[in-house]
Amino acid sequence: MALQASFLPSALSARKEGKVACTVKESAFLGSSILEHHKSHPVLRTKRESNHSVGVVKAQTTAVAAPGLNQSAVHGKKVLRKGVVVITGASSGLGLAAAKALAETEKWHVVMACRDFLKAEKAAQSAGMAKENYSIMHLDLASLDSVRQFVHAFRQSGRPLDVLVCNAAIYRPTARTPTYTADGYEMSVGVNHLGHFLLANMLLEDLKKSDYPSRRLIILGSITGNTNTLAGNVPPKAGLGDLRGLAGGLDGRNSSAMIDGGAFDGAKAYKDSKICNMLTMQELHRRFHEDTGITFASLYPGCIATTGLFREHIPLFRLLFPPFQKFITKGFVSEDESGQRLAQVVGDPSLLKSGVYWSWNNNSASFENQLSEEASDAVKAQKLWEISEKLVGLA
Repeated sequence: MALQASFLPSALSARKEGKVACTVKESAFLGSSILEHHKSHPVLRTKRESNHSVGVVKAQTTAVAAPGLNQSAVHGKKVLRKGVVVITGASSGLGLAAAKALAETEKWHVVMACRDFLKAEKAAQSAGMAKENYSIMHLDLASLDSVRQFVHAFRQSGRPLDVLVCNAAIYRPTARTPTYTADGYEMSVGVNHLGHFLLANMLLEDLKKSDYPSRRLIILGSITGNTNTLAGNVPPKAGLGDLRGLAGGLDGRNSSAMIDGGAFDGAKAYKDSKICNMLTMQELHRRFHEDTGITFASLYPGCIATTGLFREHIPLFRLLFPPFQKFITKGFVSEDESGQRLAQVVGDPSLLKSGVYWSWNNNSASFENQLSEEASDAVKAQKLWEISEKLVGLA
């Protein structure tokens, strides 16, 4: 299934080496002039150190601030700096594909926020990403301290923040017993929801300060958490109930490890976390869009049946699921195409509307999808927000 050219402009193709560095092109994503001069300002880079012949990649936490809007004219045009986007879980799957798509435009610098430096560096190199278009910083969403450290290190880097993409997720459908984050929360909800909730809230101030004309905060949703779809009705169905388990701490001792207070189910825990992601996006929109102008959005890029997200599923499922999605449901999307779709939500001016859950049809055309009743419940979104604030230490 090929993504139509009208939805991914030619700006996504990599610039060939040897061209004049200081040329100005019209950005198909932003409709603004872009200064394509990678040496015009310091960039955040990774450091390499030898360790028994294996490259170890460490975070570079000091750099001179990247310039903002340059009011001086180049060929009589206003110049716009390269955008900066942070993508969590960018070392594989959808996150890596989106990082590659954005880096290849040479109009974005991608901060790959990942647990494993070396894995991320190897992934970026294998994807052919130019060094000046990405940097790697450590982030472990299973630790709230790690989230805080990431925010501190990012601010120390001196880079602005124009777009945040909360993409990373874990899925443990065959787990019979829960595992827990460093802070004692059930792992799926702790990583997929609570870690991202703290990250989004802390980096909101950085997004507000950005001088970029299109600032966005994007949270990945899922069809499996949306019970108004066929896939969303495959057992176990997602459902947050009255949030009693979450209110109790999801620790398996004082309360259930499940948000609704029920018995643990690994597949349901993932689906529940996706409802939380979609509710969080809407509450961010309700609380902050009007005052800040920041676009808050969620998306389901299609069924990426070959992604590593399914690595903990049973072997038979991993074998049969991709052809089932390709030939039966026709919902299969490759990692590359899904990455192009996420890149659209990051930068395409036609997808600037806030509070929207984006999807794509069989012709790869984007559209505003409808969320299920629970995933669009404003009262539940507010309650989820208030409980989550307490669990991550914001209230």
